[in-house]
Amino acid sequence: MSAQQKVALVTGANKGIGRAAAEQLAALGMTALIGARDPQRGEEAAAALREAGGDAHAVTLDVTDPATVQAAAELVEERFGHLDVLINNAGISGSGRVDPADARDQIPSSVDLDMVRRVFETNVFGVIAVTNAMLPLLRRSAAPRIVNVSSHASSLTINSDPDGPFTALLPSAAYTPSKTALTALTVQYANELRKDGFLVNAVAPGYVATDANNHTGHLTPAEGAAVLVRLATLGPDGPTAGFFSEDGPVPW
Repeated sequence: MSAQQKVALVTGANKGIGRAAAEQLAALGMTALIGARDPQRGEEAAAALREAGGDAHAVTLDVTDPATVQAAAELVEERFGHLDVLINNAGISGSGRVDPADARDQIPSSVDLDMVRRVFETNVFGVIAVTNAMLPLLRRSAAPRIVNVSSHASSLTINSDPDGPFTALLPSAAYTPSKTALTALTVQYANELRKDGFLVNAVAPGYVATDANNHTGHLTPAEGAAVLVRLATLGPDGPTAGFFSEDGPVPW
């Protein structure tokens, strides 16, 4: 690998938005590291990217398992010596419902606290664990970029509008607050790392057809991944501590 070769790690990248982001980064000439809980699925995704002409490698990574997070950091250290891009894409809805509008198991007054803990463990604590493990490698990049995959549903402004687009959805005590916490966490990392040249942003991919919604979304994974890739490849004058969709800034 040449000294100029950029390396990008995408968590939850064996399918959906994460895989599409890895494909696009590989198409741009980066080495794409496919983070996946299941080693076989990760390798299958990486092999498909290589067959398409990209440089891709599977990395076993469960964001809720400190041992695999540390092992992933060690693998990147040993094989590549640095990291340029981290996309924290892995996330769970916590709900067994196909239609988010019918996620009755997340109504705050009756929600199962164990489910809330599981969702936050992946969507918030897992991001902290992976980011902190990868920071020493990102610090070796001339242009480190961190992208956290949030959701329009995390916007307090949009959610608090009684006439807004989410009025049809049932209140959520798990998924939605976890993504709100993630956008807040993104700002805190951005503020800490700003002086070191990091650009750290949150993104809302939009309603993408994935397994989480039984592929009912109106956007393809490639369309949803476009904003992730754009923020992962920002120039030195790009924004940090922001929250963006493909259409521009998302209100907090």
